[in-house]
Amino acid sequence: MQPALLIRLSPIGPWRYGPGDGARTRVDKLFRSDRLYSAVSIALRQLEFLEEWLDATVRGSIPALTFSSLFPYQGDTLFANPPSSLWPPSSSSVSMSSPAFLTKIRWEAPRFVPLSLIESLFTGETILADQWIADPESGCLLRRDRPNASPFRRTVRNFTPVDRLTKRGTHSDACACVEFEPGSGVWAVARFADQSAEAAWKERLKAAFRLLADTGFGGRRSSGWGQMDAPEFREGTWPHLVFPKLRRASLNGDRAGSADNQLSLYWLLSLYSPSPEDRIDWSGGQYLPVVRGGRVESPAGSGIEKKLARMISEGSVLAANSEPVGAGVDVAPDGFGHPVYRSGLALALKLPVSDELAQAGPVEVPTDKDFEERPCEEPAAAEPEAGASEAEPAFAERESLPEQTAEENEPVNLEQPANDNREPEP
Repeated sequence: MQPALLIRLSPIGPWRYGPGDGARTRVDKLFRSDRLYSAVSIALRQLEFLEEWLDATVRGSIPALTFSSLFPYQGDTLFANPPSSLWPPSSSSVSMSSPAFLTKIRWEAPRFVPLSLIESLFTGETILADQWIADPESGCLLRRDRPNASPFRRTVRNFTPVDRLTKRGTHSDACACVEFEPGSGVWAVARFADQSAEAAWKERLKAAFRLLADTGFGGRRSSGWGQMDAPEFREGTWPHLVFPKLRRASLNGDRAGSADNQLSLYWLLSLYSPSPEDRIDWSGGQYLPVVRGGRVESPAGSGIEKKLARMISEGSVLAANSEPVGAGVDVAPDGFGHPVYRSGLALALKLPVSDELAQAGPVEVPTDKDFEERPCEEPAAAEPEAGASEAEPAFAERESLPEQTAEENEPVNLEQPANDNREPEP
């Protein structure tokens, strides 16, 4: 088992992490692992550990530690992109205690699913469909019986610069951001290669995140965006730090403990760029490519566009004989003074999937007809008793059901990124 560190960040005010095409009026789905690696690298450069950090991660054959992306959380509930091979859940793993047309959920709609629910898929527990509801604002799957305010929302803020001489606004500008509700934020896992890597980098990593709490994350930091409270840390081992049931299942001899006998499917919790040593069966698994761009921030020059890099997104499932390692990609512009690395190091979890789950079909996807008003059937009129003048007519009330909507998945945009919404990387 590998040491790991769970990091929880509580944002203060808006955060901005631009989309792949650089549009100012939109934000990315989440703060991705390559951007997180960039932020930590800039902080470690200020702490004078940059060269040692690069040697231990993107320059080494076996990285000393790898990051997941920053996923949302609400209270004690951690969300993540579910494994694409297990989501939507199979019909055999879902139970409906209410009438089917009342509890049908568009399972493909949520982008972020609680880790406890994903863990239930791993251990073969039944999912109660009527306990969950998809939040269209954040894309999270929330519990019906708990406060279901959106953990975060996307909004657009308008700005009007004021000329200091004329005291008048020159022009208006708009920029999209993410605003988090109280008690919500983002989390990530840093997994260390071994005990020696943990001893060398755990305290330095904590210091880097404390520094980032002061300097900020993401775009428009000069305007006060990207601020947060002091980060919270919890130590443990991977993957039991965030999936405690897997430890109990392995001790009890469940299929999670016999995963070596199953297909080698690896669920990505980070962006991934293949290394020459990785042996991926690209004809298997289920994965989605994304294109990443950005701009350089370095003493050798800042604001220059980096080369584009194609990577595999979070939530993808890869088929391989061993866990993918990934690589750091040099995306420095031609003729730049030093390499500029984009982290494609993989944080992956081997899926304990049985043949039974793999062969089961997906849950039936509801259609608009399933949400139409459905009156109860009128029972047959009873014959009047002897001596009764007339029997009361039987009737059934119609009940109106609210429509259920779902946020559509955003398409991958492969256009050249714009010039002003890139997170700097060393």
